[in-house]
Amino acid sequence: MTMRKIMAAFSVVFSANAFAKIPPAPPADPLVAAAKAEKDKAAADKTKLDQARYEDKAVASFQANMKTAGKPVPKPTPIIVAAAPVVAPAIAPPVAGKASAAPVTDAKAPANTKK
Repeated sequence: MTMRKIMAAFSVVFSANAFAKIPPAPPADPLVAAAKAEKDKAAADKTKLDQARYEDKAVASFQANMKTAGKPVPKPTPIIVAAAPVVAPAIAPPVAGKASAAPVTDAKAPANTKK
């Protein structure tokens, strides 16, 4: 029984460390953030260029293998880029001082009354 109490005490003491609050991250320095953004942009550009280069290399290898095998080399399919959607112009609000085409009145329609 005492061993269980000792183990329970150890687990309480050591589990308290697991629930300790983690301090917040220090504020980011704007210069460091800008330098990191530039570095990330350069890495993304390099990745795009590498991807295009290796795609071209794979296509050239495929075409060379097709020619070596005596098979016709398929022509590349053109990819058509979708046009940007046309945005309808918004209706302009009425200009102050000018009368609108249909004046709005607060008058109610006459009630149908039978005499």
